[in-house]
Amino acid sequence: MRPNITLMDTDILITGGSLSGTSLALALANAGHQVTLIDSLPNTAQLSTDFDGRAYAIALSSQKLLGAIGLWDALAPNAQAMMEIKVSDGRPGQGPLSPFFLHFDQAELDEGPMGYMVEDRHLRPALLEAVAHAPNITHLPGETVIAQEVGPQSVSVTLGSGKTLTGKLLVGADGRKSGTAQRASIGRMVSDYGQTALVAAIAHEEPHHGIAHQFFMPAGPLAILPLTENRSSIVWSEKRSHAAHVLALPEDAFLDHLRPRFGSFLGEISLAGQRFSYPLNLTLAKSLIAPRLALIADAAHGMHPIAGQGLNAGLRDVAALAEVLTDAKRRGEDIGNPLVLKDYERWRRFDIASLALATDSFNRLFSNDNSLLRSIRGLGMGLVQSLPDLRRGFMREAAGQTGDLPRLMMGAPL
Repeated sequence: MRPNITLMDTDILITGGSLSGTSLALALANAGHQVTLIDSLPNTAQLSTDFDGRAYAIALSSQKLLGAIGLWDALAPNAQAMMEIKVSDGRPGQGPLSPFFLHFDQAELDEGPMGYMVEDRHLRPALLEAVAHAPNITHLPGETVIAQEVGPQSVSVTLGSGKTLTGKLLVGADGRKSGTAQRASIGRMVSDYGQTALVAAIAHEEPHHGIAHQFFMPAGPLAILPLTENRSSIVWSEKRSHAAHVLALPEDAFLDHLRPRFGSFLGEISLAGQRFSYPLNLTLAKSLIAPRLALIADAAHGMHPIAGQGLNAGLRDVAALAEVLTDAKRRGEDIGNPLVLKDYERWRRFDIASLALATDSFNRLFSNDNSLLRSIRGLGMGLVQSLPDLRRGFMREAAGQTGDLPRLMMGAPL
């Protein structure tokens, strides 16, 4: 009797052309895997100027990953190093209400800047160009997955176009409402913050000197993150009802609402791109894996942007999964084997839970005007600021330099 052999179209199917999904495709392809990237957005939409204005905080470890997969040289000319981070607590129009604050300075670290700011309009095209030139990647823009089926040796997906593809493993990188997770019956824990993030690029008169600011206010934090030239990216968290009102305002009125929160330390401000918004919640997949399936990035976890770790957490998933699968392949193992996937889940589960708890706790602690909690916050920041070793520990955490780092996040090849 002839053995039952499944003909594979690819080694790994990735659903979702997100930044993390595309990065995973490149990392795996560089390590010799055959990858098919199924991307619901056509290339023209991803390269549209509508993306201008959004930017990402790239931690030092994530920058090393981007270098290891061959992207950083193209991104470096348009990346802004974050040399310092200043954190304060106060009210709009009144500034900081406590003498205590946090000040992180990259001069205290041996590794260099804690991270970089990179705009979406530079990062996304660089990823797409690298994918286009990767012989091991089949990119299917404008395609969606409408069904998936798992067998003993393979997993297959049916596309909206009617085509069926088969591989050894399916990776869901398709966002917080992941269809990949839903079709695998992976549930989610969701906690709504009742906040909306308003995102925009701001031009200002004075130079920022590479300093990032986090200003905690009763309605939610305002992050002011340095971009190249005299521009900064803002992530402004507001109560949902008020955020909808502010977003709908004309440009001048929007800036009038922003100025008391932004302050005057960078001179006059103006909008330097389009405004965006997205609801803020905590969402965690109850499992990172299922038979012949793994979840990464927002499909696995979505957190508050309070620490700027959203994309960085997704890239840690990328690095860990790419390493686990590549090591398994080199040992001659089936990369879709449950024991292989368990290695990935064990590696990432604790870090994800810890980061989710930290961002959730910080947001709940700081997004209020309780006088007792305000005093506790001030004393806590003062304590961290006064203890150099503790302060450097927080800095290394922000730079992604702690924990069991995958090889890619240390800049090493797979």
